[in-house]
Amino acid sequence: MPASASPRLGCVRYLNALPLIHGWRGPVQFDHPSLLCRQLADSELDGALVSSFEYLRNPIYSVVDGLAIASHGPVFSVILAHRGPIERLREVVVDPASETSVHLLRCLLGERGLAPEFVFEGEMDAERGGLLIGDQAIRFRQERAEDFQILDLGAEWDRTTGQPFVYALWLVRPEYPGKAPIADALRSLGQENLAHLDRLIATQREDRRAFCEFYFRECLRFSFGEEEKKGFQTFAELCVKHKLLPAVPPAPALV
Repeated sequence: MPASASPRLGCVRYLNALPLIHGWRGPVQFDHPSLLCRQLADSELDGALVSSFEYLRNPIYSVVDGLAIASHGPVFSVILAHRGPIERLREVVVDPASETSVHLLRCLLGERGLAPEFVFEGEMDAERGGLLIGDQAIRFRQERAEDFQILDLGAEWDRTTGQPFVYALWLVRPEYPGKAPIADALRSLGQENLAHLDRLIATQREDRRAFCEFYFRECLRFSFGEEEKKGFQTFAELCVKHKLLPAVPPAPALV
């Protein structure tokens, strides 16, 4: 994509997005998922790597085919931390920046017949857990995990469905005229970074490289192929089942 095209791009400001955005030559707005989703919906961005639930809620976007932030099994960075049995939870403190993860947790708890109240403030205790995502979840697991029980939502989704889970997708506004060129450029960038993960990891601080090796290679997958699309469809169906969506949206228009 020529620099002169200057699409208005947004990207979640988490480590998991690095292989899909590192080296992009144009401007990028990095922010939390909920803010980026609002900006994309308000046409303040042309495209963004954002919460996959944004498409389910507002299926007007084109989706860049082949790329996603996903997992098939433990994801490490999307967790429910709790002190007592999950069945005793009356409340879950959630990060207001989260989008997909909140609905994923509602679905997973709903499949267990549980429906705690979701709140934005409070300390975790025997009856109140906490949903943590992204870099905050990584820090929590590295610094405080020994004091809590951890439910890895990627692992729980795999246990429940046997499918990958898609956390984030590249979404492009329907009126943006350069959908195909921007999609091709983003795919090329992601494929280049994923083909040279060693080189990408070497750009990180030395004390983070071992974790990046583990996280990028063993926890995350960055494809949006047939398996991921089936998992995404299952997520939509469970969101309808648990009354988080009025209906399953149509399959996305891929570019």
